[in-house]
Amino acid sequence: MSGARVILRVDGVSKKFGGVVALDNVSLGVEEGGIYGLIGPNGSGKTTLFNCITGVYKPDKGRVFFDGRDITGLQPHVIARLGVARTWQKVRPFRNIKVIDAVIAGGLLKTSSIGEARKIAEETLELVGVAREEWGKLGSEISLMEHKLVDLARAIATQPRLLLLDEIAAGLRPHEQEKLAEVIRRVWRERGLTIIVVEHVMKFVMSLSRKIFVLHEGRLIAEGAPEEIASNPKVIEAYLGIRPA
Repeated sequence: MSGARVILRVDGVSKKFGGVVALDNVSLGVEEGGIYGLIGPNGSGKTTLFNCITGVYKPDKGRVFFDGRDITGLQPHVIARLGVARTWQKVRPFRNIKVIDAVIAGGLLKTSSIGEARKIAEETLELVGVAREEWGKLGSEISLMEHKLVDLARAIATQPRLLLLDEIAAGLRPHEQEKLAEVIRRVWRERGLTIIVVEHVMKFVMSLSRKIFVLHEGRLIAEGAPEEIASNPKVIEAYLGIRPA
């Protein structure tokens, strides 16, 4: 992956909410075609960073660049059309909508043709492994794991180049987490996406990521390969509250 083009660059981004500093001068670069992890204790600023990248929040300071273009402060739908998609930390059940229709909604971001959007949705549901017999079910009739896969499919149906996954494994059993990790790897291989995973499940994010960024109290305190991060004294202190000897 070394020498690949930088597809996302965050340059000195800061964000406050009242007197609370959520992000403090965060800078990082993401090369095209990799899977990255973004970790840190609760309240470290991970979701806030995703929100600044995707236009939900405008940074107080700093800039965000996607594929060389300054996207700072653009509306979320504009950033999505440029090729940045995300899932959300909390599953938002579509109780009265069919699975296929929920994914068609993602496909309609870049086409006005229902037929074309349906074709995209069907291909994407097959990619993430949602069985055809589930496509006609309502959101109220499917499991949490299936909701996770449908959320993932809906994001992929927007045909992104950069995919941000916000705690997608939360609430899943270990065997479901393993299945989801395999799905994400398959999506990465077959679609050639750049993926950033925010996650508290360390085994999940460490097994997926080639490089990991660590936030603590709004600051980027470490970045590196999973094995480097696992033994980094700053990271151990941030998570455990103890300074290694």
